[in-house]
Amino acid sequence: MKAMDHAAHRAGIGHGPADHADRIDPGGRTSGASWAMAAKATLHCLSGCVVGEILGMAIGTALLWGNVPTMALAIVLAFVFGYSFTLFAVRRAGLGLRAAVRVALAADTVSIAVMELVDNGIIALVPGAMDAHLSEGLFWSSLLGGFVVAFLVTTPVNKWMIGRGRGHAVVHAAH
Repeated sequence: MKAMDHAAHRAGIGHGPADHADRIDPGGRTSGASWAMAAKATLHCLSGCVVGEILGMAIGTALLWGNVPTMALAIVLAFVFGYSFTLFAVRRAGLGLRAAVRVALAADTVSIAVMELVDNGIIALVPGAMDAHLSEGLFWSSLLGGFVVAFLVTTPVNKWMIGRGRGHAVVHAAH
């Protein structure tokens, strides 16, 4: 794990002045996480979710699939792209494939799951959104509005997890 941490540190993964707010003390506990770090981790996960969700919704809608298969495809692709973005970054930093997969799963699973639950819940609750077509403003406004709410809900979750050495903290573990 130390090799990944130093490689990730050298590659600049997730690093900025505010990102060093979560320090690990000699007992292995973190001293907390900044809101900036939590927001950055959430935006990282959200970027993968956005790509997967939009692609899945667009494919399902264009193929005239029903709501359930379209949403299922969007969720699967959100996880695939979310994990892929982290996997690519930690592999580029020098981590082996097996370890990189473990880091991606540990870093992103809860964050992506919360985002998908919130985002898809909003789309399901907005009247007519599930039946809207790609050319309609309702399709895009409910999808993008869901992303905004998902970001707002997931950022505190990520802050809490990072502050406890979980989630994106595994990428930042020992600086």
